[in-house]
Amino acid sequence: MDVPRERILVIDDDRELCELLTEYLTPEGFDIESAFDGETGTGKALTGLYSLVVLDVMLPGSHDGFTVLQRIRAGTGTPVLMLSARGDDVDRIVGLETGADDYLSKPFNPRELLARIRAVLRRSRSRSGGLPHRSDTGWLKVGDLELDCGLRVARRKNETVDLTGMEFDVLELLLKNAGRVVPREELASEVLGRDLSPYDRSIDVHISKLRKKLGRETNGAPRIKAVRGTGYIYLVPSSPPADSEETQNIAVSAEKHHGQN
Repeated sequence: MDVPRERILVIDDDRELCELLTEYLTPEGFDIESAFDGETGTGKALTGLYSLVVLDVMLPGSHDGFTVLQRIRAGTGTPVLMLSARGDDVDRIVGLETGADDYLSKPFNPRELLARIRAVLRRSRSRSGGLPHRSDTGWLKVGDLELDCGLRVARRKNETVDLTGMEFDVLELLLKNAGRVVPREELASEVLGRDLSPYDRSIDVHISKLRKKLGRETNGAPRIKAVRGTGYIYLVPSSPPADSEETQNIAVSAEKHHGQN
C-alpha cells in the first residue's frame, strides 16, 4: 500500500533555492509547492492543505516572514519552520516567540533541513493523534498547576493557560521530573527531536515564555529555575495549597501512579 505523501509549502523569494528544495525533498516522500512572496504564501498556508510550511524571514514587500507567521498562527495550526540568511539570534528568538516550531539559518545542509522537517512533523502528528503520544492519558499536578495530558490542556489555579504545542511539551517534561534538573540536551532531544547546536537558544526561549505565562507561585517563588551550565528544574512547592489535601509535593499521572504515595 502506498504511503500518502505529505505536502510542504516553501515561502521564499529565492526561486533557485525553492527549485533545489523541490529536487531534494521530492524523492524523500514530500510534495513541494512554492510561493515567492508573503501575501501569496499566506493565502496558500491558510488553506490548511499543507503538513508544514518552510518560511523565509526576508521576504519582499510588506509581508515579511514574521508578518506571515503571525497570520498563519492566527488562522491555522500548521507547523512552521523558519529560515533566515542573517543568522541573527534576535530573529531566531522573535520567530520562536511568534510561534515558529523550529528555526534554521542559511546557508544550511539539506540533510539537516530534512531532519528538522521530519522532527517537526513527528511532533505535529503526535499532538493531532496521528501517532501515539508519549504522554499517558492522566494528569500531572504540581502545586496549583495541572496538566491534562490527554487533552493537552494546562490549568493554573483552575484557569486555563494558553500554551503552544512546544510549550506544553517542555512543561510536561519538566513536571514529570519536578524537583529534578532536566538537562537542556534532554529537553532538546525529547521536545525538539534533535540535538542542540552551538548557540541554539530554542529551549531557553520556550522556557522564558512559560515563565511569563505561568507567573510565580503565590508566595512569589519562581516555578522554573535555571541551573547554570546544566538545564532547568520545576521547583516543587514547599507546602501544598491550603484548599487541597491531594496536592502534595507532587502527584504525577494520577491514573498510573496514584498508589505510589
